[in-house]
Amino acid sequence: MRDLLVAAIFFGALPFVFSNPHIGVLLWSWIGYMNPHRLGWGFAYHFPFGFIVAVVTLISLVVSRKKLTFFWHPIIGWLIVLNICFLISTIFSLQPESSWAQWDKVIKIQFFIFITLWVMGDRKKLESLIWVIIASIGFFGVKGGIFTLTSGGGHHVLGPQGSFIAGNTEIGLALVTILPLVWYLFLQATHKWVRAGLIASLVLIPIAILGTQSRGALLAIAAIGFFLWMKSSKKLVPLMVILFMIPFVFMFMPQQWHDRMSTISDYEQDASAQGRIQAWRFAYQLALARPLTGGGFESFHKENYERFTPGLVEQGTGNYHDVHSIYFEMLGEQGFLGLVVFLILGFLAWRTGSKIMKLTKKSVEHKWAYDLAAMIQVSLVGYAVGGAFLGLAYFDLPYHLAVMLVLTLRIVQRELAMNTQQNKRNEPAYKLSSYPRERGDGQAQTLRNG
Repeated sequence: MRDLLVAAIFFGALPFVFSNPHIGVLLWSWIGYMNPHRLGWGFAYHFPFGFIVAVVTLISLVVSRKKLTFFWHPIIGWLIVLNICFLISTIFSLQPESSWAQWDKVIKIQFFIFITLWVMGDRKKLESLIWVIIASIGFFGVKGGIFTLTSGGGHHVLGPQGSFIAGNTEIGLALVTILPLVWYLFLQATHKWVRAGLIASLVLIPIAILGTQSRGALLAIAAIGFFLWMKSSKKLVPLMVILFMIPFVFMFMPQQWHDRMSTISDYEQDASAQGRIQAWRFAYQLALARPLTGGGFESFHKENYERFTPGLVEQGTGNYHDVHSIYFEMLGEQGFLGLVVFLILGFLAWRTGSKIMKLTKKSVEHKWAYDLAAMIQVSLVGYAVGGAFLGLAYFDLPYHLAVMLVLTLRIVQRELAMNTQQNKRNEPAYKLSSYPRERGDGQAQTLRNG
């Protein structure tokens, strides 16, 4: 039944993509973030839903009568540069076969990131994308929160199989990143049942994050908790959630959770933490040897460890550990150049959010844009903090957040410019006070009458 349901939703929406490319972006995002076909056990599990929607969206871009709106922003330029870095590092990869396979996956994601820029040009479409992302990832947050409560927190919350966020640490970071966007949707919602559902999500998703037993996610949720309260215009609800979570953490979560979290400060005694540090050293040495290209995608494996850091594994944990850091993942696989471009994108995204907030601070009409920019900034904080310990450098979500800020800024600037033009048109053609006072009353009256 699950397979049939997913297929019915997918093929029911697919015909609309031909005339509406933005529906293709929504459908791709649903498949990419939620992986709903992996929740079944039949034909849908391996069915190429992503490939089909990509092809149909491409056809739509060619045949659709709706013109795409092309524009420029520095983030777009740096995204192009980053993709060039991806291509160059793959061409000169140390492991070409696995690198090209990963590049194929990443370039499809990047393609839809750019399509998002061109087809999601108004608030309604932008918010529809936010809803799809929240529903897709939030499904595992709500489900995981209920699972954590009913199981006593003794088991890991996991993400969708075969996705970027399948593991407990990865889904933990994804949930942290979407949590501020859930709050944004709550601020905009007017229907009482929608608001009630979002409030429930704001409670269950943090519980699910704790249930992942991810130390990086714990640090990230602590960071966004502070920034969410600081940047929110309505501070009471976030404060209540934070105050609720503190006793929950210490009273409900099992001893094994507390033991695992305590290794954050005692990382010298933790084999997993030592393995990550070992991987970070390898990434640095690899980047020193290949500063412009790195090792290419999928560089963290035995042969490269032994080539660039001989003896390091034997001195450490005895394992060839994965990188578990967005920064060192970029450094090792894309070199210093790729890392710098990646950091510049994050910096520009933050500045774009600040610019939106500055433009809309006193505008009641654009309060939504102010709230969205603020919450995306909080999401970026969560991604930046949690990503220091989790390897999700190529995940769709941070790039979607960046282009959401670009789209929001464009919408705001366009509407403010239209308002300015409208105000100019409404100004009177002349002012009576501008006429010389020495003119008589009769002459002035004649001027008033045209």
